[in-house]
Amino acid sequence: MNNAAPEALKDMTDRASSPTPRARARHDAGSRLVTARDRELLAFVAEHRFVLAAHAQTLLGVGERVTSRRLGGLTARGLLEHTRMLHAQPAWYRITRAGLAMIDSDLPPPRIDLRSYEHDIGVAWLWLAASRGGFGNAERVVSEREMRSRDAVRLAADRAAARGEARGDIEAAREPLFGVRLGGFGPGGLIRLHYPDLLLIGPRHDRLAIELELSSKGQRRRETILAGYGTEPSVAAVLYLADSLTIRRAVQSSAARLGLAGLVRVEQLRTSRKARSAGAPERARHPVARAPEHVRQRGAIGPASARHPAAIATPRAHGPAPPAHDRTSRVVLAR
Repeated sequence: MNNAAPEALKDMTDRASSPTPRARARHDAGSRLVTARDRELLAFVAEHRFVLAAHAQTLLGVGERVTSRRLGGLTARGLLEHTRMLHAQPAWYRITRAGLAMIDSDLPPPRIDLRSYEHDIGVAWLWLAASRGGFGNAERVVSEREMRSRDAVRLAADRAAARGEARGDIEAAREPLFGVRLGGFGPGGLIRLHYPDLLLIGPRHDRLAIELELSSKGQRRRETILAGYGTEPSVAAVLYLADSLTIRRAVQSSAARLGLAGLVRVEQLRTSRKARSAGAPERARHPVARAPEHVRQRGAIGPASARHPAAIATPRAHGPAPPAHDRTSRVVLAR
């Protein structure tokens, strides 16, 4: 009897059933332990609807390959979701329910709206800049997702208290809402609130609201929002960042008409050459801004050296790129 044929068939079967090098790499990445660095990255992704690999690279301060392996490992474990949907645009990562559970986050899973794709990319860069002191000595940088989630819990507790039920966290109830009141009530009788793209909280609990304005809201809506900021005592200053001269002038005109020129500062976004090739739209990078004059004078937010502008770090082979501009002082929270 010839045993050559069965042996050859067995070898072919073994080769077909054995994992490819790429599959083995995915398995190894998915089976490794979740590290503190992984949790830091998951926490960052949780703050946003989605992030790019370039955002993660800047956060971690490592090379592209190391970043890719780490993101791949978290994706293989089901903690992140990796999606490519838009032509000629980089794929994005968003956190999953399992990823939120891994970091004990009570934020809801994010929902992506492609209409705000460029805006969401820009806000993630702003978050990175703010967390590194790009806008001063902020003790806390609060994303819109976190603001909405915390306020929802707070308002639900308030409604329960009004019905005579348990109120919940009394200390949290004493803190002002993150959203600014717009007046009137919305669906279901809920108060109408507006949320900035980012909120920076300083050592003296002063708040700097940051608005990334890539499209015009229309005069009525814009001035309703500005009026809300004007009546919110917890907000020390509002910084609008826009690349369009038309939008900047519209915001400045509305602020002046409402008597809020001292509260609201409008600045142009600036980018470096490196920023244009780092995965995000040019207008989502490198804001340079100054604090409103009356706020600087009263000390809630202080000026910084004109040699150190607010700039969003962009990834290089081994770390962030330098600021793109060095002639304008930045918005900083007082120390």
